Amino acid sequence: MSESFEVVVIGGGAAGFFAAIHVAELGKRVLVLEKSAEVLGKVRISGGGRCNVTHDCAEVAELIEGYPRGHRNLVGPFHHWGVAETVEWFAMNGVEMHVEEDGRMFPVTNDSGTVVSCLKRVAEEYGVEWRTRCKVMEVEKSVMGFRVRCDDGGDLVADCLLIATGGTRSAAARLPAEQLGHELDPPVPSLFTFQISDGRLQDLAGISVPKATVTALAHTTEGPLLVTHQGVSGPAVLRLSAWGARELAAEDYAFELEINWLSMRGQEVQDVLRAQREERGKSQVASYSPFPEVPKRLWRSFCVAAGLPEQTTWAGLKKEWEQALVRELCQGRYAVEGKSLNKDEFVTCGGVPLDCVNLKTMESKMVPSLFFAGEVLNVDGVTGGYNFQAAWTTGWLAAQAMAQR
Repeated sequence: MSESFEVVVIGGGAAGFFAAIHVAELGKRVLVLEKSAEVLGKVRISGGGRCNVTHDCAEVAELIEGYPRGHRNLVGPFHHWGVAETVEWFAMNGVEMHVEEDGRMFPVTNDSGTVVSCLKRVAEEYGVEWRTRCKVMEVEKSVMGFRVRCDDGGDLVADCLLIATGGTRSAAARLPAEQLGHELDPPVPSLFTFQISDGRLQDLAGISVPKATVTALAHTTEGPLLVTHQGVSGPAVLRLSAWGARELAAEDYAFELEINWLSMRGQEVQDVLRAQREERGKSQVASYSPFPEVPKRLWRSFCVAAGLPEQTTWAGLKKEWEQALVRELCQGRYAVEGKSLNKDEFVTCGGVPLDCVNLKTMESKMVPSLFFAGEVLNVDGVTGGYNFQAAWTTGWLAAQAMAQR
């Protein structure tokens, strides 16, 4: 005996759950299927348990620059549901946001549980049903709509089907779309840190600079940079990992990284160094950093790498040492030997190609009444709330279209 629903959503993450709420709000009976032990699990652990709900971008033209895959395709969707709509919706449902200096937006509680509780409460108010530990084994299109078979042996029939299985690195996440005839762009990791074994960074874990420029394989990004026990991280690195995701994967994560620790031109750095010779000639070069942005321990490491004898004074700074310091600061080259996860985030690029989807409705161009939302699409953002914003937007658009059916 099959159960019938007007809408079945495969995936109880941000996109699927948000879509389910809006479908139910418009009067449809909707069921969410989640294979793990709880819905909204990724929302709960995101942002170190704080949940970076979105990014403070007033203009769509600015917002789309946070999406290495799909940024131009998202112009239309974001005009229908963007940052302002997201913030307003959560505020109307009891979750106020605050903005941090870098534009990230978190609930004022700084607790992801606030967001999870809000979504669950609103879903219950509108009658959304959900089942956890429910793995989808098979989906097919039929004259009745869609038949969905789960691992408990039960069959479901749906007029509309929304696939919101998240990143497609697992076979389970790819299965529904592939069984319905969609060939997915292969998944590769996005948003990861770089593993570097280099004496210049030894024992410097935790040191950061506020504005570095990093370059690899013709990709350049800028932002704060953090030295870790395994290499380097921070927004500059994470953005580079997102924009260069496919190229870095093709190199098996072994490549040369260039770091400009100050985001300054070499001549500007040289001018600062030469001014020190005039102002502090008798002081030792390694005794303090002439750049407030560069912590003393990092500066001392650069002095050693540039070949300066320990007692070198500014007056005794040879031209070749000065040039070596400029290179270390502006063109430091580091061998990357691998990648590591950024905290607990698993973000991938790849998924359902956007040219297979009507981006006004998120409906498949190949299979009528089949919809997609969230990271299962070949859309991914840099760190800072962009991936959640894409989830809210695509989920809302899919919901509006499904409700009209």
